[in-house]
Amino acid sequence: MNDKTIPATMRALELRAVDGRPESLALVERPVPRLAKNKVLVRIGAASVNPSDLMFLQGLYGQKKKLPVVPGFEGAGEVVASGDGSGMLARALVGRRVACAAPHDGDGTWAEYMVADASQCIPLIKEVSIEQGAAMIVNPFSAYALMKNVRYGLDRAVAQTAAASALGQMINRLALSRNIPLVNIVRRAEQVELLRQAGATHVLNSSEPDFDERLKDLCRSLRVTLAFDAVAGELTGQLLRAMPNGARVIVYGALSMGACMIDPRGLIFERKRVEGFWLAEWMRAQNLLSKLVASRRVQKLLASDLQTEIRARLPLEDAARGLHDYAGHMTGGKILLVPAMHKERG
Repeated sequence: MNDKTIPATMRALELRAVDGRPESLALVERPVPRLAKNKVLVRIGAASVNPSDLMFLQGLYGQKKKLPVVPGFEGAGEVVASGDGSGMLARALVGRRVACAAPHDGDGTWAEYMVADASQCIPLIKEVSIEQGAAMIVNPFSAYALMKNVRYGLDRAVAQTAAASALGQMINRLALSRNIPLVNIVRRAEQVELLRQAGATHVLNSSEPDFDERLKDLCRSLRVTLAFDAVAGELTGQLLRAMPNGARVIVYGALSMGACMIDPRGLIFERKRVEGFWLAEWMRAQNLLSKLVASRRVQKLLASDLQTEIRARLPLEDAARGLHDYAGHMTGGKILLVPAMHKERG
């Protein structure tokens, strides 16, 4: 890595403790990381904030990293260098705009530069902006991958929790475009209206007293046999009880911060199943051709079904404020951290 345009140091957000305190996330000056074989250096143009990031900051996410560490699971930018002796893929990425995922054992995207494995970078087509690319992996790829579980001809209808979230709204749009009946579950009245304005036919508020009964009626009349659950806790069991024999729930989040409450009789006597979904594992299981096909399809849908609403673009200095805002209102749009927006020093 001998590009003279790459500085010796960079600004980065550094997580020093997983105690949830704002002061545990600090803006620091760090050396720009060195590159190993088949690694690339990405100049981060924008990085997104997701629920998984908030869980990671609190030590609640399934992926643990040695502290101090730079958080941020996804972002986008330009590849400015590759490691010595790298293969064709890493070398070919230099000069390209990419969406990138953070390495499993290293620093993430909330910095001016990040080292990424070449295989974890997705070249962006010309129609996709850096901002779109920065929020392309976690939600759009998850929506795409989850909908791949729909067995056409077998799963006549689907249900989902956290339907007003960014990911939930993507699943709703995909279901509408594919004519798949979808039961959308939210927890506030204003979210019901949000989904109805987006074209959703079936929207239930889990806070209403007759929720259980209405969920059972809809699941039976529509023959819902598949559900995507981002909440866990009691809601997982409610979904299972409402659905017919042989149904399955795919749990991909834990917004309730509680264990899945499941009646074992449904698993034993009614052939019902609960499965887990983690995008990182799904991505690792795909071969090169499958990744290329998925990447192309997802990027083509970023302006429509997989569109991400951006509600704020913040410099790294304002990350604490942005995180607090996002944690209190996740359905209001995505927050992007933009390193180039940093305030003038001195």
